[in-house]
Amino acid sequence: MAAMEIEIGKFASEDSHEILNHKEVTMSKGFEKSVIVDGPTSGPLNSDNVSGSNSDLSLQINDADDAVDDYEDDFDYDDGMYDDDYGDDDDDENDYLGMQAQFDNVDLPPGVEASVSWLKDPAPCLSAQAGASSLKDPTNSENHAVASSSSTVLSKADATGKEQEEKEQEEKEDEVLRKFQNFKKFDTVDDFSDHHFNGGLSGQQPPKTWAKKIQEEWKILEKDLPDTIYVRVYETRMDLLRAIIVGPAGTPYHDGLFVFDILFPPTYPDVPPMVYYYSGGLRINPNLYDCGKVCLSLLNTWSGKSPNEKWMPKQSTMLQVLVSIQALILNTHPFFNEPGYASMSRTAEGKTRSKKYNEDVFILSLKTMIYTLRRPPKHFEELVAGHFYLQAHDILSACKAYMEGAEIGSVVKGRAVSKSRATHSDEFKEAVAKMMNGMVTHFVRNGAKDCEQFRLP
Repeated sequence: MAAMEIEIGKFASEDSHEILNHKEVTMSKGFEKSVIVDGPTSGPLNSDNVSGSNSDLSLQINDADDAVDDYEDDFDYDDGMYDDDYGDDDDDENDYLGMQAQFDNVDLPPGVEASVSWLKDPAPCLSAQAGASSLKDPTNSENHAVASSSSTVLSKADATGKEQEEKEQEEKEDEVLRKFQNFKKFDTVDDFSDHHFNGGLSGQQPPKTWAKKIQEEWKILEKDLPDTIYVRVYETRMDLLRAIIVGPAGTPYHDGLFVFDILFPPTYPDVPPMVYYYSGGLRINPNLYDCGKVCLSLLNTWSGKSPNEKWMPKQSTMLQVLVSIQALILNTHPFFNEPGYASMSRTAEGKTRSKKYNEDVFILSLKTMIYTLRRPPKHFEELVAGHFYLQAHDILSACKAYMEGAEIGSVVKGRAVSKSRATHSDEFKEAVAKMMNGMVTHFVRNGAKDCEQFRLP
């Protein structure tokens, strides 16, 4: 799909600045041991499996009865498809939750739990020595003393237990934040077992210059990655790379996390890298297919408007690919990425269709948040937990603001940065409402604070 490419060495974003400054950066040891492993190919990404145009995007927005089931679907990063056993592992972590499982779907107000008779405190056991008169006389002073003493002991125990629980929760939150703050934008890891391209390309071995080029790419990424792109490379598989891109502010993708697996072919950089998007079966952009294909001129998966937009072996870089995906694909008005629709950007019909597309995309982005939070990609668990711990309140505030008429993408850090109002469809408002309670539940489970205020009746 059409998307203009970024000039080499520049960001195509509002905060443009230089990105390619080739200085030597000390790399980790062991690169010379890296090889491409022969094995079954994952197969090329082609248009045969591509879904329909973005005009059919609304078909992915489920009706009210299915909305909760959608975000409860399980996402597995080894194949990008949903698992059938989704949700079992979280609820089976202890026996108490197992006993409560039958009450999970009870429709109760926020903060009210289902009554379970066998979990209630047992009736007080009175000593036989108290005698029949003690049982009959509620004013018996000895009974009062025992009751008062028991009540005091229970109150102290309850207070101690609550304090301990609060302390453990604070320690957990501190640990989540500490790990998030220490999470490196670029790092080398070992386990590549769940990578989409872990089979490599069968029967091909790269030339000696290939490893040197990959090391150069690593240096560029380590030095120049923006704050909203995170990369992991594999010390024993230099041909593989995984990246998470944060959805830019001002777009329907804001605060989302989008996962990409990359393969450097043996003939790289004569040919561009191969990029796979973990869609979860959702078509959230004309350039990101539900089969995982990323359509971009820089990747030679789209013809582009000029040869200069395509991959140039002596100039193009992996950093440029990642920044192009973030700035050009995950943009403010993705509807106009579709070929032939760009010319409609100044027309009333184009603006109307773009607004509707942004509504649908925002819902799909919320669903992407849920499965990413529940099944974070390997080596990014700390990033995902910390990101949604910090952004939960802002995401829910945006949902509320959009239901009340704010333009999609206009809410930044929980506040609307534009006074313009929009008339959103009832379908959109209903879909957001259905998603919000599920998101509150998942954010709270992740440790986020002050989220229950957004739960809807």
